[in-house]
Amino acid sequence: MAWWGANEDGPRVLSVYEGFFSGGARVLHTSVVRSLETTTAQQHSVLSLTDRSVREATTQRAFDDAGYRRLAEAGIPITALCRQVTDPWSELDLATVERLSGAADVVLSLKEQPLGALAATGAGGTPVITCLHRSDPEHQGRALEDLVRLVDQGVVAAAACCAESTQAAYHAATGIPLAQLPVIPNGVDLRRFRPSADERIGLRRELGAADDAPVLVLAARFDPMKDVGLFVRAAASFVRARPDAHLVLCGAGMSATNPALTGLLGAALARWPGADRQVHLLGIRTDMPRLYNAADLVVLTSAYGEAAPLSLLEGMACGAVPVTMSVGDAAAMVGDPRLVVGRDPVEVARGWLAAYEQREEHAERIHRDRQRLSDQRCFDAYAALVAEVASGAELDLAG
Repeated sequence: MAWWGANEDGPRVLSVYEGFFSGGARVLHTSVVRSLETTTAQQHSVLSLTDRSVREATTQRAFDDAGYRRLAEAGIPITALCRQVTDPWSELDLATVERLSGAADVVLSLKEQPLGALAATGAGGTPVITCLHRSDPEHQGRALEDLVRLVDQGVVAAAACCAESTQAAYHAATGIPLAQLPVIPNGVDLRRFRPSADERIGLRRELGAADDAPVLVLAARFDPMKDVGLFVRAAASFVRARPDAHLVLCGAGMSATNPALTGLLGAALARWPGADRQVHLLGIRTDMPRLYNAADLVVLTSAYGEAAPLSLLEGMACGAVPVTMSVGDAAAMVGDPRLVVGRDPVEVARGWLAAYEQREEHAERIHRDRQRLSDQRCFDAYAALVAEVASGAELDLAG
């Protein structure tokens, strides 16, 4: 039994977000917080270090964010500091961080970026679990230094990794013992992300896609990490073979108001007669299950940084066939080497075409093993890790 009694409230847990904005890590962490709040004795609250973000040519306000609303609807207390990430820290800001973290039994830091604020306040003397969601520690700058320093000081008790690639990369870059880098794989809500014939028919009708027309979805923000340029160049090759194809791009910056994106598309797809009608720039969406149900393929062209891409898991759960680069744990996630392509645009397009032609075979295999995509194991592992850190017991996380 944990240090709290069976009839007593569980540990108080504060999750610290850099901010509320579009991204898979925030989607996953928000689901973890909601699940642990509603299914365990743990008492969760959230601190956002910003109340607005300007990213990927898009201004995103915390209070408008779907994750913020999901937490609020679950009755989880949220505090958002009135600042942007580039604003200097005020004494009041740091006092709020110290007060809220000091009132918790465990602090969860969503990625390394909040650790600077926690370091400045000593995290209120509360043990911290950092939740790592990328496989490129070298791109994290000062945040990586903060992680190493707080581990050495005993403030960060563990850094939970969403993928094997994350654990390996951070161990190599920092020397943090593997026992303090437990792997808790991502998962998705299989009740929300599920095949739906009605949603497939309805959204494909909205897109104007014929029954036998390939629909490709790239769910990503407009960021160099995602290599949208490679996607566009591969798409130009793909539509020469399948001019009836529809390309769906969604995420922050994936909209017609982003001149960098429209410039890429215009240059690569100028000779494709279907470009005006068959390229759909949908921006940030809250109806992702509908989009994935309409898709034949959910694709990933990221160049670096990915660990366990949520878009692949969500797409597979809805019946779409994934095609990915070998980045992070993506190759293992899709489960078939035929669905892993290199970085040459023509090779990528050929991989998409082959996956589309073999889509029924792939979809059947994915459906047979669909339960492995569930987020329940992720929730259970976080619940156990939080309880262990809250209890003050020496961690035994190697298994």
